[in-house]
Amino acid sequence: MESAIPGHLTVERTRHRRVPDDYAPPYPAFVARNRTGVRQVVMAYLGLQFRGAAPGHALDELDSAFAAPDGPGHHDRASQTDPAGYTDIVSIAYWDDPGAFDRWFKSHRQGWLSDDRPADGTGRWIEVIRPMIEEFETLFNLPDRPEGVAVIAEAWSDEIQEHAYWGGMRDRIPLSQNDPMPGGGAPEVQRDGARVRVHPKQGLCLIRSGQDWADTVGDERSLYLDDVEPVLRAGMDFLRDEGRPIGCYANRYLRVLGSDGQPSDRSFGMSWWRSLDALERWSESHPTHVAIFGAAMKYLMKMGPAAKLRLYHEVSVVGPDEQYFEYLGCHDGTGLLGAGLRA
Repeated sequence: MESAIPGHLTVERTRHRRVPDDYAPPYPAFVARNRTGVRQVVMAYLGLQFRGAAPGHALDELDSAFAAPDGPGHHDRASQTDPAGYTDIVSIAYWDDPGAFDRWFKSHRQGWLSDDRPADGTGRWIEVIRPMIEEFETLFNLPDRPEGVAVIAEAWSDEIQEHAYWGGMRDRIPLSQNDPMPGGGAPEVQRDGARVRVHPKQGLCLIRSGQDWADTVGDERSLYLDDVEPVLRAGMDFLRDEGRPIGCYANRYLRVLGSDGQPSDRSFGMSWWRSLDALERWSESHPTHVAIFGAAMKYLMKMGPAAKLRLYHEVSVVGPDEQYFEYLGCHDGTGLLGAGLRA
């Protein structure tokens, strides 16, 4: 068993972990290992918002941009229907070279967020964070099918120690060794007609937490879809609709789309939080997450080692100069746009 924090990011601790050195987790878990030369990654969420049929040309243009020089090392795509009745298609792209992203963004930002784009009735946005390698963590229950930022990593860890207890999420972030990672105040908004920029503060936290039930069959599949997923959905809806008072600026519960554009047996929630502290408080004590945790534990206890459900997440905490949020033609409840305009 090894630490989630790799050796080259280990420093002398001034803040202690929540568990003793001899802690033994009750089941295995793994983290993605980046190349030692990687100092920073970029996570970009590019959204398309519309009613009715999807404007396919917009996604084709974005795919061409991703395939251009300096494009992302990995991207995937997911969708949801939001409470206002709009369909959101979100393309999530990852780079492990911020310089490549900067060049790509300079070349393609205008194409995605242009005032001269076709009058197709769509809203568009881009939400970007660029955490330093010390500012994010990953966690997987199985180390053979990477998702999200783990796809651009180099390798997997062996079984890690810092999981299966409250506080493990923080303990896996290398910066937690000597930094409390506090949050800041309400986001600031700059509006220019239909174009809006949102500026969050220090300590903004993003979690992407997913599940893959493609390999489940029979009773296990029914157990997940009938007993676990509805509880998960209720928690995601709570964060979306009522999360702001507890520090959740925005939440999307997305279904991953396959290469054919159809929904796959994979989903994830991704939410923006005022701080890691706020996310921890919801995770540890709020009834909606207690219910999710209880349903998941019941599922895993019943299935045991035979469980085929795959679970993962990635969590990042970033400063003001590591964020970029821009919305064009979107309704006021979109992403951090909603949090900023209601602050």
